[in-house]
Amino acid sequence: MQTYAGTVAVIGKPNAGKSTLLNAILGENISIVTRKAQTTRRTVLGIYTSENSQAIFLDTPGFLKPKYKLHQAMLNYVEKAVGEADIVLIIADASKLLAEIDDFEDGFYQYLKSISKAKILALNKLDLLDDRKKMLPLMESAIKQNIFNEIIPISARKKVSIKELLEIIKKYLPESEFYYDPDFLSIQPERFFVAELIRENIFKEFKMEVPYSTEVVITQFKERKNEKWFISADIIVERNSQKQILVGKNGQMVKKIGEKSRAKIEEHLQTEVYLDLFVKVREKWRNNPNLLKSYGYSV
Repeated sequence: MQTYAGTVAVIGKPNAGKSTLLNAILGENISIVTRKAQTTRRTVLGIYTSENSQAIFLDTPGFLKPKYKLHQAMLNYVEKAVGEADIVLIIADASKLLAEIDDFEDGFYQYLKSISKAKILALNKLDLLDDRKKMLPLMESAIKQNIFNEIIPISARKKVSIKELLEIIKKYLPESEFYYDPDFLSIQPERFFVAELIRENIFKEFKMEVPYSTEVVITQFKERKNEKWFISADIIVERNSQKQILVGKNGQMVKKIGEKSRAKIEEHLQTEVYLDLFVKVREKWRNNPNLLKSYGYSV
């Protein structure tokens, strides 16, 4: 049987639904999702395997104007994923597409024109349009850009046209043996997913600047026989005032984050864990190359 395999870079503006789509494709929540933009900071790798094809998806941070060195590091992940990919899958919020195409200042659609690889546009959030007929002028506008090889309307949240999207992707996969065991959904270490689950709960619990000023670093990860696994993590913030908010009165907020995170981590790891959280201040870490490197970012 002839098999096909390749890498698919998933790119788009913040909050377009990239992570929601990856989770819908895999049937598992391997990429954290919140209502806030810029939730994804690093590339998340997900593996989809069918009978004769395997697509390695690289879910990337949202394309944005850098305000911090952290943002530049996030854009580096986008460019690296595109460089490695056989296919570029662009996710666009259908309700914002026309305004985005007309806005040349941010350079996203100009950037797309510079990519000389198969490009598939998924017009996402179809479920939010009050009239499906509104999708026709959106598709016409996208076609006029002469950027995309294929265009398809989808709803990642409602899982509409996901199978059709996968069929389109398969058309562009090169002939190849599978890269990974068909049972694998990802090859990233458990430490990565644990840190992401903690960060997801911080994004869900706090508003405004706090989640964006926060990083999670796993300091200990001990798998123990016949007892709970031990995990210790530092929650990094930029100011003492942010630390006070995260810790909360009598430590109630950090306790709440810990309880919610532990439940998600146990569900993910399929074992009981003891989770220890510490909140630490590292001033202006988002603009500090040395700290960013120590947290695993490429700057």
